[in-house]
Amino acid sequence: MHPFRQAVEARDAAAIEALLADDVVFTSPVAFKPYPGKPITAAILRAVMRVFVDFRYIREIGDATSSDHALLFEATVDGRKITGCDFIHVDENGLIDDLMVMVRPLSGATALAEAMGAQFDRIQREAAEAHSDPAIHAD
Repeated sequence: MHPFRQAVEARDAAAIEALLADDVVFTSPVAFKPYPGKPITAAILRAVMRVFVDFRYIREIGDATSSDHALLFEATVDGRKITGCDFIHVDENGLIDDLMVMVRPLSGATALAEAMGAQFDRIQREAAEAHSDPAIHAD
């Protein structure tokens, strides 16, 4: 089982964030432009955990030696059932440097867009706070 899947299923935001590379790029199923960087990606993923109900992974594609993985999931957003996939690429350090999410059907994607839109002020605030926290940048 992929460590990202384990962290998500445990709803462990700190473990999820620890798996992200500093230069991770998150591609949303409902936004035109990708979101670069660990602070914004971690904040988005925390918001997703607040928005998704009955989230569960149903299939994992990729082996332990691969840099690319696909994690298929089901969830409910505002009463709409969605099916989606997390496409993950890990760098040479085993950290996620690319995360793209796709969802279907359109009614579910629309519900997700609306729910995440309602979270966006909080997402931006959390990302800004994490970005300005010197402890985040200690290596």
